[in-house]
Amino acid sequence: MPDSMLPALIDTHCHLDAGEFDADRDEVVERTVASGVTRIIVPAVTADNFAAVNEICARYPLCRPALGLHPIYAQQHQQDDLSRLRAAVAETHPVAIGEIGLDLFVTDVDVTRQTYFFAEQLKIARDFDLPVLLHTRHANDEIMKQLRRFDIRRGIAHAFNGSMQQAERFIQQGFKLGFGGAFTYTRASNLRRLAAQLPLEAIVLETDAPDMSPVWAHRQRNSPEYLAQIAAELAALRGVDVATIAQVTGNNVRAIFGERI
Repeated sequence: MPDSMLPALIDTHCHLDAGEFDADRDEVVERTVASGVTRIIVPAVTADNFAAVNEICARYPLCRPALGLHPIYAQQHQQDDLSRLRAAVAETHPVAIGEIGLDLFVTDVDVTRQTYFFAEQLKIARDFDLPVLLHTRHANDEIMKQLRRFDIRRGIAHAFNGSMQQAERFIQQGFKLGFGGAFTYTRASNLRRLAAQLPLEAIVLETDAPDMSPVWAHRQRNSPEYLAQIAAELAALRGVDVATIAQVTGNNVRAIFGERI
């Protein structure tokens, strides 16, 4: 099937507002659209970039905003940022709360502070009936405790890299698992096993551009235009055609976001 006839591809996690795209953002979006990508979810990371995310999404019709406070920046988040988030959600109607979660890999960001902001944002997601985009690095079990505590049952575990048992718990909670460039490296044995063996109905595609570049762009800027090739890599790994990957992962995204996407 020619690429132009593929079902629509959806990038569920791309920081298109990042400074790395300032010089050529229009061209990147043009190439991305030409590659078959019809939607990009752009998550915020601090209250100060809510406006930039919304501006990007207003400028490019294929983009949809998610608003949240990233755990990596927990030391700089302020109590008032939660009020700013709640007000921005009410005013601009993002498709999700994100990027939020926990990061237990970093050692210089207080875990208690991370957990507080994560929990408060789950309350906002619950109050507005929105799915969440989760940052889960080294924190799958701790995140699951909070999801169950607040009965959050829709969202995406972005850049998932846990065990099969942890994956199954997320799926049982109603979540999809995000896979992107990281699994394209042959040394990423756990990720490749998960990508090959998990039910395809549990998987969504992402780039996390400009970060987490795939193997063919190692040490270079990642880009949403690579999503079609990531889909092809997943198809080869699973032994199915790329049209199936595009169709099923697209349906998975719509199951989470509904008409908002």
